[in-house]
Amino acid sequence: MGFVKDFVWGAATSAYQIEGGVYGTGKGRHIWDVYTKEPGRVYGGHTGEIACDHYYRFREDVQIMKKIGLNAYRFSIDWSRVLPEGTGRVNEEGIRFYSDLIDELLKNGIEPYITLFHWELPYELYKKGGWMNRDIAEWFGEYARLIAEKFSDRVTHFFTLNEPQCFVGLGFLSGIHAPGLKCSLRDTFEMAHNALRAHGRAVQILRQYAKQPLTIGYAPTSGISYPASDRPEDVEAAKQKYFSMQDEDSDWTWNVAWWSDPVLLGRYPEEGLARYEKYLPRITGEDMRLISEPIDVYGQNIYNGKAYRMGEDGKPEEVDRMQGYAKTAVNWPVTPECLYWGPKFLYERYHKPIYITENGMACHDTVSVDGRVHDPNRIDFLSRYLHELKRAAGEIDIRGYFQWSLMDNFEWEKGYAERFGMVYVDFKTQKRILKDSAYWYRDVIRLNGAGI
Repeated sequence: MGFVKDFVWGAATSAYQIEGGVYGTGKGRHIWDVYTKEPGRVYGGHTGEIACDHYYRFREDVQIMKKIGLNAYRFSIDWSRVLPEGTGRVNEEGIRFYSDLIDELLKNGIEPYITLFHWELPYELYKKGGWMNRDIAEWFGEYARLIAEKFSDRVTHFFTLNEPQCFVGLGFLSGIHAPGLKCSLRDTFEMAHNALRAHGRAVQILRQYAKQPLTIGYAPTSGISYPASDRPEDVEAAKQKYFSMQDEDSDWTWNVAWWSDPVLLGRYPEEGLARYEKYLPRITGEDMRLISEPIDVYGQNIYNGKAYRMGEDGKPEEVDRMQGYAKTAVNWPVTPECLYWGPKFLYERYHKPIYITENGMACHDTVSVDGRVHDPNRIDFLSRYLHELKRAAGEIDIRGYFQWSLMDNFEWEKGYAERFGMVYVDFKTQKRILKDSAYWYRDVIRLNGAGI
């Protein structure tokens, strides 16, 4: 058993991390355009104003995708590029860019997967309250309608929100992402609820205005809780921990159930409703019907996790990592078990076909004296993780895998200090070099994961 015959092998990016083309293109500002100008916010004062210059080099980048052999490419649309004020006036140049990208992908046999929101909140909407404003569900719906009208004749795969845990938690709770605020718990629960309502409205609107039947999903993230052993009690401990609320309220956004139970089960988890009651906005039955608008597939971004066992007191307890454990260049632990247990737990709870919408690692990549980029650590990482995903694919419905990322890019508050790509980008010259991992991944795709 392994990956199904038509398993989707892709790579992923997001708009602000690669596009550039900020000025002279009719684009409006979003919160990252503004945030990166504030001193001390981003490593080295870096911005995404040029990034990988993908706006002007997308045809070259599509040829790289073709060379790697990708079946699919997951990219986000910059809301402010197509609707400069977030609603109302349409920027036709922005529409043309994405339309040309889609055409180029299809011409080269690569299926486009569109993510509507990967953190580029239009600044004009932010000034109106952004996620704090209930109207954002309708604003997002208007945006979704434009995308459906312009692109659903050629694109059938859509994800609504990418990692709401991050854009609420890192943007408004810890304040290390745009817009860099440390809001009250009450405010962040309001934002989370409105983000989920916006997701539901986008699902409705995409279906209403689609030119053909669509496959619609949602792409949250999570740190995985996996069992320290295969003992049934340890498996149960890991599962309990995975779907429970965070230990600290100040870190509440980092959980699965609060963000996915409403979408897929139609209700917020009881544990969270009881624990967070004093912070919650008014939640209506109408809200929950909107949030749980049926979706077709479930995306999950998975990078790492922690091991748990059942304690003697009948409660899950974390197992310490071994001394000298493997880490990536951003000091994230290497825990391949995540790609088996994460999808398995999610499928058992939500019963939706799963896509791994992001998975990968940052390496200390450099151009060697032979002119190539050798990244054995990434190849080893991906091999271990995909081995575990293959194991899961033999047991549950897993449709596809998107490696993060196609190319080195603007890594949010870390600027250009970290390299997650399979393709090396020289940010001074914009020269692209396929790393060893890109050629390795090409072979994985060609063999549909045989031999991993």
